[in-house]
Amino acid sequence: MASELRVDKIHNEGGDNDSGIDLSTNDQIVLKTANTTRLTMNATGQTTIVGEGGSTTTSVQQGLAKVWVCVTQTSTQALNDSLNVSGITDNGTGETTCTYTNAPSNSNYAVSIAEGNAQNRHAMYNANNTTRLKLEGWEHASINSPVDCETIGASVHGDLA
Repeated sequence: MASELRVDKIHNEGGDNDSGIDLSTNDQIVLKTANTTRLTMNATGQTTIVGEGGSTTTSVQQGLAKVWVCVTQTSTQALNDSLNVSGITDNGTGETTCTYTNAPSNSNYAVSIAEGNAQNRHAMYNANNTTRLKLEGWEHASINSPVDCETIGASVHGDLA
Protein backbone atom coordinates (compact mmCIF):
# COMPACT_ATOMS: atom_id res chain seq x y z
CA MET A 1 0.00 0.00 0.00
CA ALA A 2 1.42 3.38 -1.02
CA SER A 3 1.76 6.14 1.55
CA GLU A 4 0.77 9.72 0.90
CA LEU A 5 1.72 12.86 2.80
CA ARG A 6 -0.30 16.03 2.19
CA VAL A 7 1.11 19.30 3.48
CA ASP A 8 1.22 22.97 2.53
CA LYS A 9 4.51 23.80 4.20
CA ILE A 10 7.53 22.01 5.62
CA HIS A 11 9.49 24.00 8.19
CA ASN A 12 12.21 23.38 10.71
CA GLU A 13 11.45 21.58 13.96
CA GLY A 14 12.06 24.71 16.03
CA GLY A 15 8.83 26.09 14.56
CA ASP A 16 10.14 29.55 13.69
CA ASN A 17 8.74 29.24 10.11
CA ASP A 18 11.69 31.10 8.61
CA SER A 19 12.98 28.15 6.56
CA GLY A 20 11.43 25.28 4.67
CA ILE A 21 9.48 24.43 1.54
CA ASP A 22 6.25 26.29 0.74
CA LEU A 23 3.83 24.23 -1.36
CA SER A 24 0.75 26.33 -0.63
CA THR A 25 0.80 28.33 -3.88
CA ASN A 26 -0.33 25.30 -5.95
CA ASP A 27 1.61 26.30 -9.05
CA GLN A 28 5.15 26.57 -7.75
CA ILE A 29 7.55 25.33 -5.09
CA VAL A 30 9.34 27.96 -3.02
CA LEU A 31 12.41 27.13 -0.92
CA LYS A 32 13.15 29.62 1.87
CA THR A 33 15.92 30.08 4.39
CA ALA A 34 16.03 32.90 6.95
CA ASN A 35 12.53 33.86 5.74
CA THR A 36 13.93 34.72 2.30
CA THR A 37 13.07 32.92 -0.95
CA ARG A 38 16.20 31.18 -2.26
CA LEU A 39 14.74 28.99 -5.04
CA THR A 40 11.47 28.97 -7.00
CA MET A 41 10.29 26.30 -9.43
CA ASN A 42 7.03 26.85 -11.29
CA ALA A 43 4.65 24.32 -12.86
CA THR A 44 6.53 24.42 -16.20
CA GLY A 45 9.86 23.56 -14.54
CA GLN A 46 11.30 27.07 -14.90
CA THR A 47 13.65 27.38 -11.93
CA THR A 48 15.24 30.51 -10.50
CA ILE A 49 17.79 30.58 -7.72
CA VAL A 50 19.31 33.42 -5.73
CA GLY A 51 22.69 34.35 -7.18
CA GLU A 52 25.94 35.24 -5.48
CA GLY A 53 25.55 38.04 -2.95
CA GLY A 54 21.85 37.33 -2.48
CA SER A 55 20.56 40.39 -4.33
CA THR A 56 19.60 38.91 -7.73
CA THR A 57 18.07 35.72 -9.08
CA THR A 58 19.38 33.57 -11.89
CA SER A 59 17.38 31.33 -14.19
CA VAL A 60 18.90 27.87 -13.89
CA GLN A 61 17.89 26.94 -17.44
CA GLN A 62 19.40 30.10 -18.97
CA GLY A 63 22.69 29.65 -17.13
CA LEU A 64 23.45 26.08 -18.16
CA ALA A 65 25.36 24.90 -21.22
CA LYS A 66 22.90 23.14 -23.51
CA VAL A 67 25.69 21.42 -25.45
CA TRP A 68 29.34 20.74 -24.73
CA VAL A 69 31.77 18.64 -26.66
CA CYS A 70 35.42 17.53 -26.63
CA VAL A 71 36.72 16.22 -29.96
CA THR A 72 40.09 14.86 -31.09
CA GLN A 73 40.73 15.63 -34.78
CA THR A 74 44.17 14.05 -35.25
CA SER A 75 44.49 10.56 -36.76
CA THR A 76 41.00 9.14 -36.46
CA GLN A 77 38.57 11.77 -35.25
CA ALA A 78 37.01 10.87 -31.91
CA LEU A 79 34.24 12.18 -29.71
CA ASN A 80 35.99 12.20 -26.32
CA ASP A 81 33.03 13.35 -24.24
CA SER A 82 29.89 15.38 -24.74
CA LEU A 83 26.46 16.51 -23.62
CA ASN A 84 23.55 16.65 -26.07
CA VAL A 85 25.66 15.48 -29.03
CA SER A 86 24.49 12.38 -30.90
CA GLY A 87 27.68 11.99 -32.93
CA ILE A 88 30.39 13.60 -35.03
CA THR A 89 31.27 13.56 -38.72
CA ASP A 90 34.83 13.91 -40.06
CA ASN A 91 34.51 16.41 -42.92
CA GLY A 92 38.21 16.31 -43.79
CA THR A 93 41.33 17.94 -42.38
CA GLY A 94 40.49 20.31 -39.53
CA GLU A 95 36.72 20.05 -39.98
CA THR A 96 34.30 18.23 -37.67
CA THR A 97 30.51 18.40 -37.53
CA CYS A 98 28.80 17.70 -34.20
CA THR A 99 25.13 16.75 -34.50
CA TYR A 100 22.78 17.76 -31.68
CA THR A 101 20.60 15.23 -29.89
CA ASN A 102 18.10 17.94 -28.85
CA ALA A 103 17.87 21.00 -31.08
CA PRO A 104 18.26 24.62 -30.00
CA SER A 105 15.17 26.79 -30.51
CA ASN A 106 17.03 28.95 -33.06
CA SER A 107 20.52 29.48 -34.48
CA ASN A 108 21.23 32.63 -32.43
CA TYR A 109 23.03 30.82 -29.61
CA ALA A 110 26.44 31.61 -28.13
CA VAL A 111 29.43 29.32 -28.66
CA SER A 112 32.66 29.19 -26.67
CA ILE A 113 35.46 27.21 -28.29
CA ALA A 114 39.16 26.49 -27.70
CA GLU A 115 41.98 24.35 -29.05
CA GLY A 116 43.27 22.26 -26.17
CA ASN A 117 46.97 21.64 -26.73
CA ALA A 118 48.35 25.06 -27.77
CA GLN A 119 50.08 23.77 -30.88
CA ASN A 120 50.17 27.22 -32.49
CA ARG A 121 46.66 26.44 -33.73
CA HIS A 122 43.27 27.86 -33.02
CA ALA A 123 39.72 26.58 -33.24
CA MET A 124 36.68 28.22 -34.75
CA TYR A 125 33.05 27.34 -35.28
CA ASN A 126 31.21 27.92 -38.51
CA ALA A 127 27.60 28.15 -39.70
CA ASN A 128 25.84 27.16 -36.52
CA ASN A 129 22.23 26.08 -36.98
CA THR A 130 19.62 24.09 -35.08
CA THR A 131 20.88 20.63 -36.08
CA ARG A 132 24.66 20.80 -35.76
CA LEU A 133 27.80 22.71 -34.81
CA LYS A 134 30.77 22.75 -37.21
CA LEU A 135 34.23 22.88 -35.56
CA GLU A 136 37.34 23.93 -37.48
CA GLY A 137 41.06 23.88 -36.70
CA TRP A 138 43.54 26.36 -38.22
CA GLU A 139 47.27 27.16 -38.05
CA HIS A 140 47.98 30.61 -36.63
CA ALA A 141 50.46 31.30 -39.42
CA SER A 142 48.16 30.27 -42.28
CA ILE A 143 44.45 30.91 -42.00
CA ASN A 144 44.03 29.54 -45.54
CA SER A 145 44.75 25.91 -44.65
CA PRO A 146 42.72 23.92 -42.11
CA VAL A 147 44.67 21.57 -39.84
CA ASP A 148 43.65 18.85 -37.41
CA CYS A 149 43.80 19.90 -33.78
CA GLU A 150 44.76 17.53 -31.00
CA THR A 151 41.66 18.53 -29.02
CA ILE A 152 38.83 21.01 -29.59
CA GLY A 153 36.38 21.84 -26.83
CA ALA A 154 33.17 23.80 -27.32
CA SER A 155 30.06 24.74 -25.36
CA VAL A 156 26.73 26.16 -26.51
CA HIS A 157 24.48 28.48 -24.49
CA GLY A 158 20.95 29.28 -25.62
CA ASP A 159 17.40 27.93 -25.47
CA LEU A 160 16.43 24.41 -26.42
CA ALA A 161 13.44 23.92 -28.72
